[in-house]
Amino acid sequence: MTSGQKAHQPVARIQENVLAVSERRLLNWLCARLPGWVTPDLLTGTGVVGAVAIFAGYALSTFGSHWLWLAIAGYFIQWFGDSLDGSLARYRKIERPRFGYFIDHSCDGLTLLLILAGIGLSPYVTFDVAMVTLAGYLLLSIHAFLATHVLGEMRLSYLAMGPTELRFVLIGTTFVMMGMGYDRDWFADVSGFDLTFGGAGALMILLFVIQTLKTAKQLAAQERR
Repeated sequence: MTSGQKAHQPVARIQENVLAVSERRLLNWLCARLPGWVTPDLLTGTGVVGAVAIFAGYALSTFGSHWLWLAIAGYFIQWFGDSLDGSLARYRKIERPRFGYFIDHSCDGLTLLLILAGIGLSPYVTFDVAMVTLAGYLLLSIHAFLATHVLGEMRLSYLAMGPTELRFVLIGTTFVMMGMGYDRDWFADVSGFDLTFGGAGALMILLFVIQTLKTAKQLAAQERR
């Protein structure tokens, strides 16, 4: 998911998600209380462990919905590691901008693959639909990375949603999965979860197209000047 440390060149962080202010207060509170042996690298690894737990929970849900509790726990572990690694580095003034930017976003890509591959291997969402959702998120990530370098700004949220809000949506969806089961005959052999994830993927692809056109227009205007 796109969060964490900034690129090595100064960039403006555009974070307009609903929980941004409250989350920042919580992260600052946690940073002030973490023991010295907890390092940003350890937190980055913790985030990846959380992503593996999410993958396992969804993949194993084929054998019983109780495995989805592992995925839910994984989201909280992944949030703790992913959200705190860069925050702790900045709090302790031990940033490694280029290394942090590279490792953080590389782990984000791996995390996203694990989450959506796990969902695609579950009985709730078909694998091809999950991959459409993965493609949509990766396209938005690509736009964010490109905008960082051509505009000097890193967008961390779209439609007032960032990684944390997305985690809450996925946790809520997982609870719905547990409650409703995986009957695939809701809409002509397509489950409601397929429609939900497929629609989310299509929306992200549309947002990528819109943001690309908007950025291209902005760059063209700047170069004419």
